[in-house]
Amino acid sequence: MPYTRHVIERGSSLSYVAKARPPTVTMPRIKALTTGSIPGFIDVVMNLNSPALLEDNLIWQAKTAGKKIIFYGDDTWVRLFPKHFMEHDGTTSFFVSDYTEVDNNVTRHLDSTLKRDDWDVLILHYLGLDHIGHISGPHSSLIQPKLLEMDDILKKIHGALVSKEADGSLPYLLVLCGDHGMSETGSHGGSSEPEINTPLVLISPIFKRKAEMEKPGVVEQVDLTPTLALGLGLPISQNSVGHVIPGVLEESSLREQLRFLHLNGHQLSCLLKDSTPEYEKETGFEQFRVAEKAHGSWMKLYLEGNTSEVLTNMGKKVLKQYLEALAAMSSALSKQLGKYDMYSMIAGMVFVFQLLLVLLLAMPEALSGSASVDLPVLSSLLSLPFYLLCLFLASVHVLVCTSAESSCYFCSLSWGLVFAAVMFVFKLLNRLLGKASILTCFLLFFQSPQISSGSEWMLSELDVLLLAGTVGHTLSLAASSFVEEEHQTWYFLLNTLCLTVFQDVCRKYFREQRGSGDEEEPILSKKSQTFSHSGSDIYSEKWLALATPPFTLLCCRLLRSLNQTGVQWAHLPDVGHWLNSSEHKVILSLLSAFCLGLIYLLVQRRCSWVSKVALAFGLVGVYSYRAAVGNVLFPWQHSSRTTSKGTVEARFVYVFILGILFSGTKDLLRSQIITADSKLKSKGLWEIYSGLVLLVSLLFRAHNLPVLCCCLLIQTLMAQFIWKKLHYDAAQTTIMHYWFGQAFFYFQGNSNNIATVDISVGFVGLESYVEAPAVFLTALSTYAGPLLWACHLVCYLSSERDRSPVAVGHGCYCLALLRSVPAAAYIVLVTVLRYHLFIWSVFSPKLLYESMHLLLSAGVCLFFITMEQTQPNLTF
Repeated sequence: MPYTRHVIERGSSLSYVAKARPPTVTMPRIKALTTGSIPGFIDVVMNLNSPALLEDNLIWQAKTAGKKIIFYGDDTWVRLFPKHFMEHDGTTSFFVSDYTEVDNNVTRHLDSTLKRDDWDVLILHYLGLDHIGHISGPHSSLIQPKLLEMDDILKKIHGALVSKEADGSLPYLLVLCGDHGMSETGSHGGSSEPEINTPLVLISPIFKRKAEMEKPGVVEQVDLTPTLALGLGLPISQNSVGHVIPGVLEESSLREQLRFLHLNGHQLSCLLKDSTPEYEKETGFEQFRVAEKAHGSWMKLYLEGNTSEVLTNMGKKVLKQYLEALAAMSSALSKQLGKYDMYSMIAGMVFVFQLLLVLLLAMPEALSGSASVDLPVLSSLLSLPFYLLCLFLASVHVLVCTSAESSCYFCSLSWGLVFAAVMFVFKLLNRLLGKASILTCFLLFFQSPQISSGSEWMLSELDVLLLAGTVGHTLSLAASSFVEEEHQTWYFLLNTLCLTVFQDVCRKYFREQRGSGDEEEPILSKKSQTFSHSGSDIYSEKWLALATPPFTLLCCRLLRSLNQTGVQWAHLPDVGHWLNSSEHKVILSLLSAFCLGLIYLLVQRRCSWVSKVALAFGLVGVYSYRAAVGNVLFPWQHSSRTTSKGTVEARFVYVFILGILFSGTKDLLRSQIITADSKLKSKGLWEIYSGLVLLVSLLFRAHNLPVLCCCLLIQTLMAQFIWKKLHYDAAQTTIMHYWFGQAFFYFQGNSNNIATVDISVGFVGLESYVEAPAVFLTALSTYAGPLLWACHLVCYLSSERDRSPVAVGHGCYCLALLRSVPAAAYIVLVTVLRYHLFIWSVFSPKLLYESMHLLLSAGVCLFFITMEQTQPNLTF
């Protein structure tokens, strides 16, 4: 950006590095820039459909003061500030495949708007650079042309402002800033240095012209809010935690500087009083009071006409005291980040743990031979303890809601909704508490299938590992380092699981006892074989079973090198970066073609011939889509070919995906409504699973296709040679699927950082932003690993003929319990650690991931349990 660099080096400008606070996504950053407050991570969710901003903000203050505001760009501004702009033209910020029209839609208004004199504030929010980052990363060849385009636009705006400058008119102010940065993968939302560091350039004739390039200072992004408010002659927003940027005031008189600092200090001190009970003990507040008194003494001397050097030195001392006080108060307020609604948080925790307790107490019935849970609801209404409990809760709720000094979300809900939820949960507890104990539940849950009916109950080595690993992972969530590097925990658990399974395989094939005797006989002895297979088949089966755990370990090790994730080593180059470089596009093309072929071979086995044809054409369409967007090449295609959005190719694949899903759903419904055919039901489930695999292959980036291949290959080998041959029960198989799903979540390149969410997949095959499919596709791509393993679990349990007909119900119940326990425990941990230093940068993003994962898992379990049951299990 040559012109911008020239202005920064030689022009009348000030340049800074503005530090943004996480979450570094658009809507929270706009709120921070206009209100001066620090948004929470709930704004990440609200970013999808931003409501009107009701908090005191700079835009509202400007409109109230009669300022005429024009806006062009990201329509998030229009949703946050409806009816605030004299003129506006918004463009959707979520259609990241477009990095040209979104900017042209802003630029086309510039020439006419800059010639007009009927506006006071012009806001432009360009999106192209951000979209390029999402599509191809910060090192894309598209970045430089886009920066030059932005440089030309800045030159045009600056030139127009300079030409309008006249004697006696107020000086202009041109602000160039970013709402957030960009990670090494091109995304944002987390707290890494590239994501929180944003440029801030202030250009105005009131600033001193520079003689050479100066090192930019470092400020907080929220400091821009009070600076602009004072510059425009507006009140500072009530909840602003920023302090005025000192460099902006340097050319003002000493009296004006002290007045501006006093206004900012008064606003911060009032905010500190409202948010901190012991505000008088705060260092910044005490410093402000001292500076305020010294300022009064200075003003008295100034008004008396004193012009001595003593007055100047005294004024500089007061100025320094103000700056120190503002910095201290701003820091204290920033650390608080917000007020916690403890009543609602505690009520939410109680509700979550009541549901978890209901789930635990239902375990004996859920894992019984009938897999049915009797929940009589109406009979509990006649219970006297139930009414006494509801009366007690009602009195507590009324007492809290009528005496609370601050607003409470739980109190704002309708009373009918609150008591309906409480009544329902305690109704279930009142019935289930007398049915089972937690100890009995755990005994049933971890009972080994290899124990005969007359033997004493005990845990196998695999049961101990699964129990210890699940509990250990839950406890590890209390440490920020373990949350940041959670993938290391799952990699370790998965490797240990493979070694334990390998031990079970060796025990079966080398130490298995024959008959009722004590002598151990190798399985290679054909005399002892009672199987119908030939000796060569048994020999091959044995060695394939022995090779499966080591092969799984090898695949996991290779996948770890594909995508660097976490925090500590996320910046290091990985195989994915190497494959995505332009020099290795041919290798990536060959790898993608091989992976798509292998996916077809692994998936088509259980499909009908119609679905096989659809799957083949669909996978060809996937490769065509990747070639259209420039990720891979056809043999006859030159690398310099102009890329497209691939909309036609993606829609071509969607047609075959819908066809496969329709075929599977038809078979599934026929097995449920017309005839109770287990084979037809199993066929329908596998076809739905095949359609899901085809959709994931379309959404995955080209370098991530090996992740999908390894997932399908491990599932095939484990199902054929491990779970079936070693006779693992539904609970053990479920936990293994769950562990594999968690590991593959991180193999994809995901982490507990918002920045690793690839939102570009939400627009595959779309020409404009449509919220529902965009959210669905993004969620599906992000949680593809856990979802594929959960769906494979149901398909596998349904297709096994030698298993109990209620195995699917057992498996889905165990999966629900595996997701519920860590989620409930993490809610408690986040509440207890709400004042932790990393609560917003580490624990809050993880809570969002846990919530979304729990929601998706609940949807999978609900769907497949509904398909599995032939009669309702809940009686009312």
